[in-house]
Amino acid sequence: MTSRRQILSHSAALMGAATTGLWLPSQALAQTGKVRVGFMLPYTGTFAQLGVAIENGFRLAIEQQGGKLGGREIEYFKVDDESDPSKGIENANKLVQRDKVDVLIGTVHSGVQMGIQKVARDSGVLSLIPNAGVHAATRALCAPNVFRTSFSNSQPTLALGQAMVAAGHKKTVWITWKYAAGDEAFEGFKESYTKAGGTIIKELGLPFPNVEFQALLTEIASLKPDAVACFFAGGGAAKFIRDYAAAGLKGKIPLYGSGFLTEGVLEAAGPAAEGITTTMHYSDSLDTPRNKQFRLDYAKTFKMQPDVYAVQGYDTGLLLVQGANAVKGDLSGSKPALYKALEAAVIDSPRGKWTMSKAHNPVQDIYLRVVEKGENKVIGVAAKALSDSGAGCRLS
Repeated sequence: MTSRRQILSHSAALMGAATTGLWLPSQALAQTGKVRVGFMLPYTGTFAQLGVAIENGFRLAIEQQGGKLGGREIEYFKVDDESDPSKGIENANKLVQRDKVDVLIGTVHSGVQMGIQKVARDSGVLSLIPNAGVHAATRALCAPNVFRTSFSNSQPTLALGQAMVAAGHKKTVWITWKYAAGDEAFEGFKESYTKAGGTIIKELGLPFPNVEFQALLTEIASLKPDAVACFFAGGGAAKFIRDYAAAGLKGKIPLYGSGFLTEGVLEAAGPAAEGITTTMHYSDSLDTPRNKQFRLDYAKTFKMQPDVYAVQGYDTGLLLVQGANAVKGDLSGSKPALYKALEAAVIDSPRGKWTMSKAHNPVQDIYLRVVEKGENKVIGVAAKALSDSGAGCRLS
C-alpha cells in the first residue's frame, strides 16, 4: 500500500509545480515516477507456496535484468487473493483503482483469474498470468492487454495421447475431478489420444475436491484398460497415486497424467509414484545449462529449490522486461508498441525457449517425464512448440 509519507511527498511535488507555474502532464509524471507492479497471488491457504514461488521467480528475473523496467525504478503492491473467486473482482480493483498499478500479475486459481480477466478487460491495465490455465483467458475472453506465461489447461494433455498410443496403449480409462480444470485437461487428452488412434473406453469423475477414489479404482480394475490417464493436482494427486497402488493397479495398469499429477507431490506420494509417466512444460531435471544456472541462482537467493511455479514467475519477469525496455518504461502511454513487443518476445526460459501465440498463450515444448527414484526424469519431448488452439479469440 502507498504510505502516508509517499502521498504527502507526491502532493508536495504537485503543489511545488503549481506555485512555480509549471505544468506536468500525467505522462511525464509517469515517466519520472516508479513503475507500479501489482501482485495478486495466494499468500495464505492451500496455494500459498505457489504464490510465493511465483513472486520469488519474478523478482529474481527483474534483479538479473538490472532491477528496473525500461530504466525506471519499481514499486511493488501486493494483494492476497485467498484463492477465493468471489473476491476476484474486488481484489483486482484494489490494485487497479486504489494502487493505480501499471501491470497486474496474477494468479494461480482459474476461478479467481476470471475476476482479474473482467477487471483487465474493463480497465485496460496490462495483465500477466503466471499460472491459471483457464481456457477463456486466451480464447473467448482474450484481450490485447492480457498475456499468459504458463500454459492452458489442455496443453500438457494435448501432448499425452500420442505418447500413450506409441507405447502400445490402445484402450484407456480417463479419470479426474469434475470441474473446469479437469474438463479442460480432458479436452486436450481426448483430442490427442483419439487422433493417434486410441479409444477412451470410460470417462470417470468425482466432485472436486473429493478424494474417495476406491469405488472408481474398483471399476477401473474390472474394465481392464491398457492404461489409465488422469488429471489431479496437489494433495489429492498424492492420495490418488497412493490409493492406485494400494488397490493393486500399480504394475498392472500403467498410470499416465498431466504433469501436475506428480508436480510437487512426489515426497507425499512416496514409492507409489515410481514409474508414473506425465507430460509437462518443465521438469526440475532438465539437463540444460540454462536450467542448471537458474536453479543454482534461485537456491542461492531464496534458500529453497525452485519448481514449475517459480519458473513461470521468472518468465513473467523476463517477458515484462522485454516489453518495458521496448517502450522505455512507458507502460501506460505506449500500449500498441508495448503489446507488439510482448507478442514478438522470445523468452530464454529454464524450460526452454518459447514464444507467444496470437492469442497470447505460450508456444512451448512439452516434455515426457517418468518418475524415477523420487524425481520427474525427462525421457523425451512429447510435443515440440505446442500451441493452444486459441479458439474464439478475436484480437484484430
